[in-house]
Amino acid sequence: MVQRRSLGTRRIAVSVVLAAAVTVSTMLIRIPIPATIGYLNFGDIMIFVSGLLFGGAVGGFAGGVGSAIADILGFPAYAPYTLVIKGLEGVLAGWISDGKSLTRDVIAWAAGATAMVLGYFLAEAYIMGFGVSAALIEVPANLLQVVSGAVVGIPITRALRKRIPLPHLIQK
Repeated sequence: MVQRRSLGTRRIAVSVVLAAAVTVSTMLIRIPIPATIGYLNFGDIMIFVSGLLFGGAVGGFAGGVGSAIADILGFPAYAPYTLVIKGLEGVLAGWISDGKSLTRDVIAWAAGATAMVLGYFLAEAYIMGFGVSAALIEVPANLLQVVSGAVVGIPITRALRKRIPLPHLIQK
């Protein structure tokens, strides 16, 4: 019973620390996209690292909450959409990855990336009323964000798996 409580405490602590890391990495570089009032950032790298290393619950919390906090601090209109979209990105990446196979990591990334690009496209085009043409303008920036998540995030994740005893820190 004590070990289960300890594991839960560790999972919460890791989730909060990674949400802060997502917030910071999202805010470090912000390139505005005037057509949709959105911005290009590289927080997706930390979202994928969080999900691939620690699973769907941690990845979803870190991605959703961390990204929403970054939006609240600069672009608050997006925060509710970001909470759901980036949370789903982290959840999918974490649930699909098996923590061992590069192939599964790439499939997990692709699922999370698809959820992010499609989610923002739908939110911008319909829910936020920018229209399809404005939403299409942001698709290349969103693709760049998720590709950076793969190009940088997957190698970081694989290197960390080899160097730190993750199963002893927190289980997926």
